[in-house]
Order: sequence, then C-alpha cells, then structure tokens
Amino acid sequence: MPASPSPYSIDVPDEVLARLRQKLSVANFPDEFETHDQWQFGAPLAHVKRLAKYWQDGFDWRRAEAKLNKLPNYRTQIPVEGFRPVDVHFVHQMSESKNAIPLLFVHGWPGSFYEATKLLPLLRSSSPAFHVVVPSLPNFGFSGSAKEPGFGFGQHAEVCHKLMKQLGYDEYVTQGGDLGFFITRAMALLYPESCKANHTNMPMAEGPPTFSKNPLQAVQHSVLPYSDAEKRGFERSKWFEKEGSGYRILQGTKPQTIGYALTDSPVALLAWIYEKLHDWTDSYLWTDDEILTWVSIYWFSTAGPGASVRIYYEAAHDNKLSRELFSQWIPQVPLGVAHFPKELRVQPKTWARTLGPVVYESEHQDGGHFAAWERPNTIAYDLIKMMAKDGPCYKVVHGRSGYDSSGARAKL
Repeated sequence: MPASPSPYSIDVPDEVLARLRQKLSVANFPDEFETHDQWQFGAPLAHVKRLAKYWQDGFDWRRAEAKLNKLPNYRTQIPVEGFRPVDVHFVHQMSESKNAIPLLFVHGWPGSFYEATKLLPLLRSSSPAFHVVVPSLPNFGFSGSAKEPGFGFGQHAEVCHKLMKQLGYDEYVTQGGDLGFFITRAMALLYPESCKANHTNMPMAEGPPTFSKNPLQAVQHSVLPYSDAEKRGFERSKWFEKEGSGYRILQGTKPQTIGYALTDSPVALLAWIYEKLHDWTDSYLWTDDEILTWVSIYWFSTAGPGASVRIYYEAAHDNKLSRELFSQWIPQVPLGVAHFPKELRVQPKTWARTLGPVVYESEHQDGGHFAAWERPNTIAYDLIKMMAKDGPCYKVVHGRSGYDSSGARAKL
C-alpha cells in the first residue's frame, strides 16, 4: 500500500539543544588579518563570535521552532527506483480557491524549506492562487538521508515528482534556483506530462546560443549588443568564479571530509553558511535571528549537516545528466526566467533562451541568490503574472486535487 502524508511537528530534543550550547561554550576561534576589509578573506571573526555567543545563550530555538510548526508540516515516504525509500518532510499550504495551481518550490544549498516561507502568504489568496508544496530535499532539513552513492539530480527529481503525485497533483508547475534550478529542470526533462511550467531565478545555460542548436537566438545574440546590466553580470560571474566558488570544489570532490567539520563544529557550520548569506545576497539586512534559524535547521537536520553537501559530489560525477540540464533545449515545458543582478552567475538573456521556450522574462534592479527570501514579492509577482488569465501559462494545469489538513485525499 502506498504511503500517505502525516502531520509532522519539529521537536528538537532538550539534550540536543544542551549539547549545542556546550559545544559553543568551548569553541576555538582562529585569528585573522589586521585589515578593515575582512570579508575578502571570509566570515569576519567579530561577526562569527557575536553570532556564536548569541546562539549559545541568547537565541531562542524553541520560539523559532514554534513559528515553523505553525506551518502545515508533513512527512511521508517516497520510493526511489534503485534506492531505499526516503522519508520526506514538506510544507503543504493549500489555498481555498478551487482553481488554485499546484506549485512545487525546490530549495538549494545552503537553503531549506525555510527559504520559501515568505512566499506562502503571498500565494495563498492571490489571483491566481496556488497550492504550495515545499519539500526538504533528501539529506536536508527534516527529511531523511539518502546514503547510497549515485543519488543525484535525477533521483531528487523523482522524489519531488512522486511527492506531487502522492498529494494528488497529476499536473503542477515548479519554481527553483540554485540546486532547485537543476532539479526542476530534471523534472521538466523527465516528467513533461506532469511538469507543465517552470520558473527559475537562476538560469544556467552552457554558454551563448549557437547556430547549430539555437539559430534564432544565435542571430539575436550576434546582432544585439550586451546591455550594461549584462556587462555587470559578467563581472559578477567572474567574481564568483575567482573568489566565491571554492566551496563547490570541496563539496563536489571530497564531501565526507568537509562533512566532519560541518557536523562536529557548530562554529564551522555557522561560518560556512553565514559567508554565503552575506556574499550571495544584495545588501540584504539579515537579522541575527534569521541567520541562526537558517543555520539551526542545518544543525538540527535529520541526516546531519554534513549530508547536505553530498549532492555536489553527485552533480559533479553525473556528467551526462548534469550536462543535459545546462545544454539541452526542453521544448515541452514553458519557462519563466527572473534575472537578478547579484545572482552568482549572471548570464545574458540570449543565453537563458537556449534552455527552452521562454514565455515570461523579468529583469530586476536589485536582488541576489536567495530571491524568494530577499525579494519574495518579486518572485510572487512573477509567478502570478506568468500563470494569470492574461499570462502565457494560463490553464497549463488542468487537474485540481490534493490533501486536506488531515492528510486524506480531497478533490477541490
């Protein structure tokens, strides 16, 4: 008999909280260069010390946990071909609108389901409205672990697709950036009969259009000069490749080794993630509570924080599928693209148009990598415009079904 979702509450044991505080109380910290510009070398010592101290004796996880538990949290088990079944935690916010559109939001690293929480109130009663499903990917948050090697983008796509099917959504649309870009792309490639539209805030094409693959885009690319924003995008991409991408090499080659630090030392995990929250956003004013809730979800995760980096190894060693997601035109699934100036790799519009039929495109003056958190109104606006009555994806989703709050299947 197939599994069905059951309500789930986050409940970190008291002894785990006490162990965290004990580890923080005996943490060792490195010294640093004597300079006014500490960020060029990584997370500054004074910032990390302040956050670690607050994490130890000021931050109220129980308060954050209670807020997270106000969300409609569930867990279920998903079978994966060739692998053991995986337990999946997810948030499932259903709209009261009978014509609400099923939307799957897929986070990346170092994100989590928390990343989408600002979107939820914006999409519940919008026009059109959305049923929003936000899973914790396997090895992330409060989902279980996928321990066998080879659990890559294809398997994550399978998990997400089967979750939507289990919830009764035979057709749905997707949104993702970072790892979510690749996973939702894989869903469009593997399940085009169900994945009816895809929106991304991090388009990642293999390169500029070529006459052999994309003749129309290649003509446009050859005659249209790059805009000032696109030229700045090249500089941003160059900065990331030279100064900000070392984590990707470590996590993509020896994830187990870096996993020891992330799993044993809360300060190491804090500094590792905090650097990205700072460098990858567009002058976003993080509060200490936001940062520590974000990092705590990793520290308290079911599989442990070290497990979250394994997907980088799988992506780096699954050359065939990874290359297809960069380079293949996916014709059946309409694509919406949002361009933000402080994304990690900022590509020209003509490059993004090589990925599939771009039916909706937006360019923004500010915003960075964690767009759903930094600019939730912008992402919500794009999704609404893309799916609205006068939008390019009106009525691409025909089925309307789902689960009620008790976990039983309900036709809407």
